[in-house]
Parts: sequence; structure tokens; C-alpha cells
Amino acid sequence: MDDKTPDSSAPDIDSHRGAVPRHLAIIMDGNNRWARHRGLPGADGHRAGERTVQKVIRRAARHGIEVVTLFAFSSENWRRPEDEVNHLMGLFVNALGERVDELHGNGVRLRFIGDRDAFVEPLRLGMAEAEARTAGNDRMTLVVAVNYGGQWDLAQAAASLARDARDGRLDPADIDAAALDARVSTAGLPPLDLLIRTGGERRLSNFLLWQAAYAELYFTPALWPDFDGDALDAALEDYAGRQRRFGRSGDQVNEPDGEQQC
Repeated sequence: MDDKTPDSSAPDIDSHRGAVPRHLAIIMDGNNRWARHRGLPGADGHRAGERTVQKVIRRAARHGIEVVTLFAFSSENWRRPEDEVNHLMGLFVNALGERVDELHGNGVRLRFIGDRDAFVEPLRLGMAEAEARTAGNDRMTLVVAVNYGGQWDLAQAAASLARDARDGRLDPADIDAAALDARVSTAGLPPLDLLIRTGGERRLSNFLLWQAAYAELYFTPALWPDFDGDALDAALEDYAGRQRRFGRSGDQVNEPDGEQQC
């Protein structure tokens, strides 16, 4: 490779510019612990967490964030007790029925990522209908990750590329980072800028593994039902104070044509 030729896997720095993230993702952790600390059943924690989702989405829209991706149900969550999984599925169905009108009325486009095959047909149809109904909205995109795992996402993207190569639609030599990026679940969305995890844990838990390569990470001990609009403001303030270099030196970032932190 010529030394002057940019690496195709390098991030598009301009797409990340700004004191406010274009794309925010959240691992919403701590519903069960929140309920347990109050002597309540876990279901109450999940209901409280759903109310927090509403608060955070409204505040994010006020900040002008373009995309919010929420980790609602991981591919590993099927291992939880059956009654908890059933309750989560019930909450999900109810939210589809009750919240889509509000989201649509506020210009929010809804998108679901993850393997939908494990869900019952009425739920799959409900997701598809919500996506179709809100497809023309452009104020914000709300991405809900359900039965999602980052390793699954990479595997399905690789399988898609392999099928095209096998069938002669793609030269294997043309498979690079950009080609893979175009096949993951978030294709077409702005790059992930900030990933927040509530609940005190400090790991990604198989969430957006590819997309988080250059994301800023923010961990907070606040349990998800306690993470309100003010808590989001604090996370965004922390993000705005970071210097994002993408392999450059600090001096390069601070040069006149790069004075805006990115």
C-alpha cells in the first residue's frame, strides 16, 4: 500500500464532529436491582425503566441527537427466568401499541435490529408495522436492539458477504471494512459516537461490537430507572469535554482547521 493512501478502515473523522454526539447508544442496566433495593418485584423495575426510556428520548431529541440506539433485549437474555422473559415480551408488545403513536407524532423514525426469528409472529408483524408507519420521519431515529448480539451482527454480515462472493456478485478482494460496515444492522446510520452503560458494570456485553470501535464510552453507577434527563446531560457534558483524536496527535487536533473537537 502506498504510504499516502489512507487506510480504508480508518474512521471518517468529519462524520464524528461535534460537541453533541450524532449517534448515542445506551445499555440500560439495573432495572432488577432498582426493584430489589425497594423490595419490589422485578416487573416494577422494568416498568420504571420503560418510563425512563421516554424521558431520555425526549431529552435526546431536545439536544438534537440524530440517532439513539437502545439495548432492549440481548440474545443472552433468553437465559433469564421464563416469567421475566414473558414479562419483558409483554412490556415490549404494550410499548409497541402505546408508544408508536407518540413517537410518530413527534417525528421519530423507529427501527429494530436483531434476529427477529425467535419472536412470535404478532410481535414480528408489530415491529414491521411500526417501522413502516414511521419510515418517513426525520427528527430522530430510535433504534431498538431486540434479540441482538454484536457477534451475531458480525456473523450475519460476514455470511451476507460470503453469499455474494460465492454467487459472483462480489469480488472477495473488494471485501474491506467499508463493505462489512454496509452489512451490519446499523448500516446507513451515522457512526456511533457515544455509548452509555448504566448500572455500574464496565463492559459492552456483546453490544455493537463493530460499531463501538471508535465510540466514547461512559459508565455510570446509576441504575437505569434513576437515569433521567439530567443524568443524560451530565454524560453529554463529559463527552463534549473529551478530545477525540482518531490516531492523530493532540497538536493536530488543535490546529486551526481542527479546532472543533471531534
